[in-house]
Amino acid sequence: MGEHGSRAEAKTGGTGHGPGLLGVYLNDHLAGATGGLRLARRMTGPRASAEPGPELREIAAEIAEDRAALLGIMRRLDVPVRRYKAYAGGAAELAGRLKPNGRLLRRSPLAGLVELEALRLGVTGKAEAWSVLRELAASDARLDSRLLDELLARALRQGETLDRLRAERARELFAPA
Repeated sequence: MGEHGSRAEAKTGGTGHGPGLLGVYLNDHLAGATGGLRLARRMTGPRASAEPGPELREIAAEIAEDRAALLGIMRRLDVPVRRYKAYAGGAAELAGRLKPNGRLLRRSPLAGLVELEALRLGVTGKAEAWSVLRELAASDARLDSRLLDELLARALRQGETLDRLRAERARELFAPA
């Protein structure tokens, strides 16, 4: 890897320069988790466009737990939280609300479908992060492989549920009259 550090340093983030690559990676995922949590709370909150149902409410609660788990992992790895990245994730979710979806004054019927798709993308990214951390757990005792297995399995289940909910919503919207 030459002047940019060893392969081991790149894997662990141990370059001696701030949080290292792993710290950047985890803070990026924290930003995504923050935005995803805001979206999930909006989709299941009192101003939701449609009744979210128990499955979406459960996923929203789990997303909050997953974000907390990520923060715990960051603490165990001594990775400082870059609050500006978490704020950016929340700001991105707010910016996503501005998309009119063909409507200016009222919420578009497409909004729920687009939100389910955005939430699904976030869950996919989260599953990838858990998978990377699970691989690192083999050589880093600070990472709990059992916890990471549980988090990964939960993210995969969330993805399957969101896929089904998204397909149902699409059928409702686009089925011939």
